[in-house]
Amino acid sequence: MKILVTGGAGFIGSAVVRLAVARGHEVVNLDALTYAANPENVVSVADSPLYRFEQADIRDRAALDRVLETHRPDAIMHLAAESHVDRSIDGPGAFIETNVTGTYNLLEAARSWWLAQDRPEGFRFHHISTDEVFGSLGEEGQFTETTPYDPRSPYSASKAASDHLVRAWHETYGLPVVLTNCSNNYGPFHFPEKLVPVVILNALRGLPIPVYGDGGNVRDWLYVEDHADALLLVLEKGRLGRSYNIGGENEVKNIDLVRTICAEMDRLRPDAAPHNRLIKFVTDRPGHDRRYAIDPIRIRTELGWRPSVTIEEGLRRTVEWYLDNENWWSPLLSRQGVGERLGKA
Repeated sequence: MKILVTGGAGFIGSAVVRLAVARGHEVVNLDALTYAANPENVVSVADSPLYRFEQADIRDRAALDRVLETHRPDAIMHLAAESHVDRSIDGPGAFIETNVTGTYNLLEAARSWWLAQDRPEGFRFHHISTDEVFGSLGEEGQFTETTPYDPRSPYSASKAASDHLVRAWHETYGLPVVLTNCSNNYGPFHFPEKLVPVVILNALRGLPIPVYGDGGNVRDWLYVEDHADALLLVLEKGRLGRSYNIGGENEVKNIDLVRTICAEMDRLRPDAAPHNRLIKFVTDRPGHDRRYAIDPIRIRTELGWRPSVTIEEGLRRTVEWYLDNENWWSPLLSRQGVGERLGKA
């Protein structure tokens, strides 16, 4: 199968690219190489005859038409997105332009390509989204595929809009789509403005480790390589028009996650005092959702998928990877906004 992956130089997209190539798929990586993208994320497959790279922006319809005509993919996996909630609070316009308008452009380019090829039966458009579109949970309950949308941030609102566009293009035009909504990802190659790498790198450098509010916000953590495995499975075997929630089955409070990482740092890179001394509670993010949790029963029963990496094992692997790959993360610390407190509103 030849797969066009948008956002393939980003965190989740690059995991998909690496796994797809390893499984023998041809991959065309389309990425605009904005601030959070990094060609080093796919250096392990860059010389493979199965891999091609196209620097293009999903906001550029002409570029999308050119890429589709040149490479003639069997499927599209759409991961290109602005994704950092704090940045969306400071600058929501970029999120609307990329996540909403960009998705519209890609849908229209895909529809034109699909029609020009006489609606090939095996063609798929896989839209990858987030559980944040469902809003915030109380102490009980989980998100299912039928949970009403209730986005609370500019980021989640833009992703909710893109989800609705994809469903509309399936219902109105018959475009063969599948959708997935995932829980919080973590693992190697995670851009160093997100929580897990911030904790690791601040602990390593002896800097304060910021924890929003009281640290009681709960997330379901999904190891990124497990997520990539689930995404390829949905692409190949998911039912058309169907959405699948992908979770790690690892619900953890933010403060407990931070303390676990600090304990791993104590084990792997001991300091004069425990790293949890660096934890500093800071003013909470505006509109901070209290809890997310995924009910994964649909993907488990229909497709037989479950995550393989526990939170303890995944965090150990992740901390070890960052300690072993300073040459990857060090240059990224100078990029715009990294290391700054964003999203104060």
